Amino acid sequence: MSKQIDLSRVRNIGIAAHIDAGKTTTTERILFYTGINYKLGEVHEGSATMDYMELEQERGITITAAATTCFWSGSFRDKPQHKINIIDTPGHVDFTIEVERSLRVLDGAIAVFDGVNGVEPQSETVWRQASKFRVPRICYINKMDKLGADFNFSVQTIRDKLKARACPVQIPIGKESDFRGVVDLIKLKGYIYKDETKGADYDVIELTGTLLDEAKKAREEMLEILSEVDDEILSKLLDGEEPDEDLIKKALRKHTIAMNVFPVFCGSSFKNKGVQPLLDGVIDYLPSPLDIPPVKGTKYKSDEIVERRADPNEPLAALAFKIVSDPYVGMLTFIRVYSGKIEQGDTVFIPRYGKRERIGRLVRLHADKKEEVKILEAGDIGAAVGLKEVITGDTLCDPDNPIVLESIEPPTPVISVAIEPKTRADEEKLSIALGKLVKEDPSLQLSVDHESGQTIISGMGELHLEIVQQRLLREFGVSANLGKPQVAYRETIKSKAEAEYKHVKQSGGRGQYGHVCLRAEPLPRGSGFKFVDEIKGGVIPKEYIPAVEKGVCEALNEGVLANYPVIDLKITLYFGSFHEVDSSELAFKIAAAMCTKELCRKAGLTLLEPIMLLEVSSPEEYVSNIVGDINRRRARILGMEHRGGAQVIRAHVPLAEMFGYSTDVRSLSQGRASFTMEFYGYEEVPPNLIQEIVESRGRK
Repeated sequence: MSKQIDLSRVRNIGIAAHIDAGKTTTTERILFYTGINYKLGEVHEGSATMDYMELEQERGITITAAATTCFWSGSFRDKPQHKINIIDTPGHVDFTIEVERSLRVLDGAIAVFDGVNGVEPQSETVWRQASKFRVPRICYINKMDKLGADFNFSVQTIRDKLKARACPVQIPIGKESDFRGVVDLIKLKGYIYKDETKGADYDVIELTGTLLDEAKKAREEMLEILSEVDDEILSKLLDGEEPDEDLIKKALRKHTIAMNVFPVFCGSSFKNKGVQPLLDGVIDYLPSPLDIPPVKGTKYKSDEIVERRADPNEPLAALAFKIVSDPYVGMLTFIRVYSGKIEQGDTVFIPRYGKRERIGRLVRLHADKKEEVKILEAGDIGAAVGLKEVITGDTLCDPDNPIVLESIEPPTPVISVAIEPKTRADEEKLSIALGKLVKEDPSLQLSVDHESGQTIISGMGELHLEIVQQRLLREFGVSANLGKPQVAYRETIKSKAEAEYKHVKQSGGRGQYGHVCLRAEPLPRGSGFKFVDEIKGGVIPKEYIPAVEKGVCEALNEGVLANYPVIDLKITLYFGSFHEVDSSELAFKIAAAMCTKELCRKAGLTLLEPIMLLEVSSPEEYVSNIVGDINRRRARILGMEHRGGAQVIRAHVPLAEMFGYSTDVRSLSQGRASFTMEFYGYEEVPPNLIQEIVESRGRK
């Protein structure tokens, strides 16, 4: 059995940011300086360790979150050895589930920003996701060697756009091509990195002249920011004393973990400058599993809240946060152990389906390489081999002390395509492969169009579905054709209404009797669906209420106007009746489904369409063409701003108008404009287009 690790020296961190801010390159440098890799992997050369899928290497983007473990004892080897589990997450909005489920199991994160552009749209999304899971962060402003890089501008964008109390603990030495190193504002020392050793060696310099003046001013600002949240620092400053290094670090650690401040570092990962102090920052300021509150869950088959502390001696509580189909070992289940421990051969309980599963092998991951381990303890991130029924978001727990941890909610897909194998022989292979991919990726959904019999896959965007098609071919050897992308419209009601339905059938012997009265009311956008039971005096017995709710849900999912799910409404069951002999769950389910359809027609239906937040970055000379083109797509322009030498146009635009936009924007700007697009919400379809969409669904 492996010796128990000191949990105070463990860090579970993620690296998250906008696409192309340099997350994967930063991770590669961390692996190089911690001795895990002996040579530097490069994204642009397709040799990055963490981008291990062929598709990732070809496209230069991260598609799946990769996990690895490394060890660090500080830049000067003056700290006890710390174990750092790192998850490198994707930046592209189509793979947002990967970011979400990684943040769910992390204790801290490094938010990477581009030194020229500062906060970009996907940085905002990732920041929101991290705040939702209360993940403390340190900020790293990367690419300080790039033309137009501006440290102060980037820090200001964090304050303005993310409403975060950014607290620089470094300033750069030189800028753009003259960027040579960083100043540590706590020690007031400079670090100049040596190119010949790929940044592994550096000179510590005393500050003089203008650089010293700049550093003193920046240090004062750092202390001022800390004094806003820390009483000890404030009282020192009011007494005219200079806080010492230990006090500053203690205050920074305390308030970073409490998410009152966000320390800001800078560097150039690609040029091997500034990564070691960033690693020191991970150890100094980000929490260990002991610093975060105990994980909360509910007792199995009960609403009672229970807590589990990060202690190997507590009962087991672990979360499966990712499933990967591995060609050599089968299903790999990534797990975060919150309390207790898992050993090879242990039996764990899975509350979702109330069964036990045996743990075969346990591995610690280094991207696509696996190191077998005997045990995973509280605070660890690793993977189990051979769990058959486990899916993303499942709790693994002690069979004698079952607990249910909060699951991971996948986002709603916004785009669908029909998929079919190119040959009849591939039909079964396609079905098996899609089953594995859906198990891996909860934001990918599978359904069958009952009218045409086609298999439909739904996802987060065109790139998402394109990657699925490529993975089917490369990993499973299945050639598949994708149909034309279809927008995931939704239906909703316009006004209040009431309806009544009696389902009565008498055909000799026992009959069927179900009678319900339902009321529908519209809810604000984004509310989803609510079912309310207002039955009094037992006019419908309690045991039939779930059947009524099920019938309502099924009718809403099938849709009424054009076969799209109905959302943003409340349906109340307020009256009905039953028959002592003939009533059954089935009768009430049928009555509820029929009544719901009638109710929706009475309330007046309209269609909703997914609206995307579009951000286009373009050189000045192409802006008018791009704005004209966006306006033709029924867009609502939100504003324009100047950022990093380009004009940035922000707009809300219907997804239905955006298919093939990447080709159009390239031709409008001679390939010089770029864009990002993420789901914003649902809005009503203009009345003149509703009929067209309804008819295209084969409804008159």
